[in-house]
Amino acid sequence: MRLNYPGTIRVIRVPCTGKVDVLHMLRAFEKGADGVYVVGCLEGECRFENGNLRARKRVEQAREILDAIGIGGERVKMYNLSSGEGTKFAEFAIEMTEKIKELGPNPLKNARKKMAA
Repeated sequence: MRLNYPGTIRVIRVPCTGKVDVLHMLRAFEKGADGVYVVGCLEGECRFENGNLRARKRVEQAREILDAIGIGGERVKMYNLSSGEGTKFAEFAIEMTEKIKELGPNPLKNARKKMAA
């Protein structure tokens, strides 16, 4: 099956979303990402018991930090799906891309441009 999702999406695979740390998400913004979304297995079905629950908690922490520093917590989101739901993954990618388009580019990009000038 060929999935069609925006070419701006960069997929980073990890063994479990429980391995995704708040610092990983914040670093993505520091490097210029306009948004980050984490896709984990369905709640209650994590092969590593509670990795997706840890990831959800970390996504919430990242949202709070991004709100506090003025980037906007709505730029980070967590989704859950099973491995057989590839079309849903593509739908999430499109949904997140549309949300980011509404929000505009990462405010850090503009700050960097101003500092460079």
